[in-house]
Amino acid sequence: MYDRILLSTDGTVASEEAKSHVIDLAAAHDAVLHVLYVVDENVVTAYSGDEYVDEAEGPEHGLEELGQETLAEVQSEASDAGVNVVEAMQHGLPAETIVKYADDNDIDLLVLGTKRRPEEYRALLGSVTDRVLRLTHKPATVVKTEVSE
Repeated sequence: MYDRILLSTDGTVASEEAKSHVIDLAAAHDAVLHVLYVVDENVVTAYSGDEYVDEAEGPEHGLEELGQETLAEVQSEASDAGVNVVEAMQHGLPAETIVKYADDNDIDLLVLGTKRRPEEYRALLGSVTDRVLRLTHKPATVVKTEVSE
């Protein structure tokens, strides 16, 4: 049923349960697991960089390091479960980048993690997951994580 499954992860607690779920799902379907980490261009471009002389110390570098660590962690856990992984790190607007990656790689199912938040919070700020769901035409599974604020 699923040959290619995409987990988009930001390395936060919201992605933890989604990671476990998608590894089990990929193993059950003998699917290739694509894991995508998006370096958010809004974060990178909003930063003036005045405090840093060496640009490698700025937020882009930190986000890329987090992305590499996150991708390596998923790769390790998926390999332990016998799941083949394709890792990707891209720069861009997260929701649009996720949808484009899914389309370009003929993904069968998107798996996204999100924090369970109060309705008022979502009404004001929304989330990347909400936007992906509005933009994609592909099937998607959302795994909610309870977090204490």
